[in-house]
Amino acid sequence: MMNALTEPQSVVVLGGTSEIARAIVAALPATQLRRVVLAGRPSPALTEATAATAADLAAVGSSAQVEETAFDALDTDSHAAVLARLFEQDVDLVILAFGVLGDQQDFEDDPSEAVLAARVNYVGAVSAGLIIADLLKRQGHGTLVVLSSVAGLRARRSNFVYGSTKAGLDVFAQGLADSLVGTGAGVLVVRPGFVRTRMTEGLDEAPLAVSPEQVAQDTLKGLRKGAHTVYSPAAIGAVMAGLRSVPRPLFRKLPI
Repeated sequence: MMNALTEPQSVVVLGGTSEIARAIVAALPATQLRRVVLAGRPSPALTEATAATAADLAAVGSSAQVEETAFDALDTDSHAAVLARLFEQDVDLVILAFGVLGDQQDFEDDPSEAVLAARVNYVGAVSAGLIIADLLKRQGHGTLVVLSSVAGLRARRSNFVYGSTKAGLDVFAQGLADSLVGTGAGVLVVRPGFVRTRMTEGLDEAPLAVSPEQVAQDTLKGLRKGAHTVYSPAAIGAVMAGLRSVPRPLFRKLPI
C-alpha cells in the first residue's frame, strides 16, 4: 500500500511503452516498490521497455519485479478481465498512458483514421478508467494517474482531432476524480505541453517543451500534494489560461 510519502508497492502502466509513464516509474522512491506491470499490445517494443525498466530499477537498488502483460485499448470487451487479473494483488498506482498522436492532415484525408484515434485515446480510456476506478474503490486506496494534454484545453487548427480526444479524456478524468471523493481512491490528471518523445520526434518543438523526466517529477510533486491536476511545466498552465481567453478570430491567426 502506498504510504504517506507516496511510496507505492505495486504499479500498473497501461501503455507500457510510454516514455513518460516509464519515467514516472523510474522516479518513484525505490524503498517499497515491489511490483511493476507494463501492459500493452504484445510487441518487441513492450518487451524491450520491460527489460529496460527492470534494469533502471535495479540500478537504483530496487528489487521490484517487472513484468509485461497483454492489454489492448481498442479491445474494450477484454478490459474487465485483464484489469481484474492485475488487481488480484493490491495495486497502489495505475498510470493510464496509452494514446496515439496521429497527423491532422491524415485524419482529414481518411476519417476512419480519426475514428481509430478517438477509439484509442478516448473510448479505450473511458472503458479502462471506469473499471479501474471501481477496482480502486473496492480496495479502498490507490491512485489513477491519467496522462492528458494541454492540447485538449482549446481546439487548434493544426491538431484539433487529437486535441478533441484529449479534451474528452480530460473532462472524463476530472469527473471520475470527483466521483471517487471519500472512497480512499483518487485520480491525478497530468497535463503536459510538448514532450520530447518518440511520438513527437520530427515535429517542430513548441515553447516550454519538456522531457519525460520533467513530467515525471511534476507528477510526483502532484501525488505528494494530493493534487487533482498538474501542468508540466507548471508555467504552461498560465500560458493556456491566457490562450483560452484570446478571441476566436484572433486565435485562428496564431501560428500554433
